[in-house]
This record gives sequence, C-alpha cells and structure tokens, in this order.
Amino acid sequence: MIYLFFYYLLINIYSFIKMAGDKKKAKRHEWRVPESVLMSLGVFGGAFGLMLAMNVFRHKTQHAKFKYGVPLLTVLHVCALLYLVKLV
Repeated sequence: MIYLFFYYLLINIYSFIKMAGDKKKAKRHEWRVPESVLMSLGVFGGAFGLMLAMNVFRHKTQHAKFKYGVPLLTVLHVCALLYLVKLV
C-alpha cells in the first residue's frame, strides 16, 4: 500500500510540473506539451496534480475536456483509492 501512496504522490507532482511547464511555454509561444500527454497523466493517476495546476496557473480552464474531464478523473481516482483501502 505504501508503494501505491508514493506512486500517486510522484505522478501528481510530475503532472503539476508538466502543466506548469506547458503554461510557461504557452506564454513564450514555444513548442507545447500535447494535450494527449496531459490527459494521459490524468488517466494514470495524476488528475489531482493537473486540477491543482489548472487552478493555480489558470491554464486549460476553458477546454471542455480539461474543465470537466480532469475533475471527473480526480473523483474516479479518489473512489478507486477508497475502495482499495477498504480491501486492505
């Protein structure tokens, strides 16, 4: 169970950093992180980090797949974690 905790911690930190980097690149008009990469991070557990970065940096908040998809993924991951904790 401790490995799962560290996995979620690390992927959320990484997701937050990736979203922050994308915002920085957007301001500089540089090559950006693909939206599919950011959403994949959310699917694999980094949804909370993405959601936090969206609010902190006000980035991708108008895109429907991020506006609704990332909070939905966050809820799904929290439910899955609560289910797993009850099993242990």
